[in-house]
Amino acid sequence: MNFSDLKKLIRLFENSKISELEVEQEGLRVQIKKGSQPPTTIEVHPEQPHVPAEAVTEAQTSHSSRTPVPEGEIGAGGHLIKAPMVGTFFRAPSPTSPPYIEEGDIVRKGQTLCIIEAMKLMNEIESDIDGRVARIFTLNGKPVEYDEPLIEIEPS
Repeated sequence: MNFSDLKKLIRLFENSKISELEVEQEGLRVQIKKGSQPPTTIEVHPEQPHVPAEAVTEAQTSHSSRTPVPEGEIGAGGHLIKAPMVGTFFRAPSPTSPPYIEEGDIVRKGQTLCIIEAMKLMNEIESDIDGRVARIFTLNGKPVEYDEPLIEIEPS
């Protein structure tokens, strides 16, 4: 099983009604759960790459992984960018790089807003509209769930 197969497996799982899945093949064990279950668990061979511990930055000391999105908090014309997968949210391409965006920044359609690391793959999340970043809901280095609000953009 290669990483492309794993990515396909995650997409199929996310779009299904299955709440838990466990697959083991060629020494790789993948366990995925939806809902209030613990986050995705992955066991990988030692020779496979991993995300360095340094990649998790300021959010390490926080007890909450995200800012809740209360009903009515999103602006009347606000557009939400939601997590297309389960993974770890990163605001910058590396621990030493500046964040892709800050609140108040103007963004263009197709511009990279953040990264979600899933199954050891870094997935760039792009804006699907032009506008201004109104709010960033998730902290750097914290897990995100499928369809969880990440960023609010006020369309221009």
